[in-house]
Amino acid sequence: MKKLINRLLPKKYRQTGISIPVVRLSGAIASGGGPFRQNLSLASCAQLLDRAFEMKEAPAVALIVNSPGGSPAQSRLIYRRIRDLAEEKNKKVHVFVEDVAASGGYMIAVAGDDITVDPSSIVGSIGVIAAGFGFTGAIEKLGIERRVYTAGSNKSVLDPFSPEKESDIEHLKSLQREIHQTFIDLVKEARGDKLVDHPDLFTGQFWTGTTALEMGLVDAIGDIRATLKAKYGAKTKLSLVEPKRGLLGRRAQGVAVETLGAQLGHQIADGALSAVEERALWARYGL
Repeated sequence: MKKLINRLLPKKYRQTGISIPVVRLSGAIASGGGPFRQNLSLASCAQLLDRAFEMKEAPAVALIVNSPGGSPAQSRLIYRRIRDLAEEKNKKVHVFVEDVAASGGYMIAVAGDDITVDPSSIVGSIGVIAAGFGFTGAIEKLGIERRVYTAGSNKSVLDPFSPEKESDIEHLKSLQREIHQTFIDLVKEARGDKLVDHPDLFTGQFWTGTTALEMGLVDAIGDIRATLKAKYGAKTKLSLVEPKRGLLGRRAQGVAVETLGAQLGHQIADGALSAVEERALWARYGL
């Protein structure tokens, strides 16, 4: 229909050139969210991806990735959704990295048929991390007694208010090794023989875009506009796919009006804690 309408218009009003849908995937990766907590998850980007891949006349979809990582499960779910849509709709996927595509952010990036970065982008961190705090000494000094009651001998594993147990640590590390291997296998499958043989490739180390290119982690140095125009012609247009906006500038979540006030206090506190956690993720890469 669009093609027919375009042909009927006077020449000076006709649309020329290819339009490429662009989806921005930005932020720390975690499930959940709200007005004061803007995480990147499958739930937050699924509709945007669907809309982008539904644009029939577009030969490809462009993704802008800017993420320090987060949930390995959500990262892989987003990766899988992108690849499934690309195969279903028979479209190329071009990924463009801004500040960082590290850890889960890089897992999402490898969903692209090619990855383009800025020379100063931070790329890599193919590893798994878990961090926390131990408060055993602190509660003793405050005269606080910790009481824990469980049904199941492993229900209080890695309790931050109890002394660490070697068996708990080893169990956590075994989980990390499994998740790490899943990450490694995914990268190898996606990048294939593009990867160079480097001893630090899968150690969690990260590099600038320039070095990442040398290591085969990415395909080119450049920017989205110049790259897509070079691929599809000088008249190529970029069409940003954005979420619909609702209350507080966020996409409507179906929250009943009478419960909004009660939820705001919790969401503000939750958002503040989330902001601290996200700030720590970005800080790992000097950002």
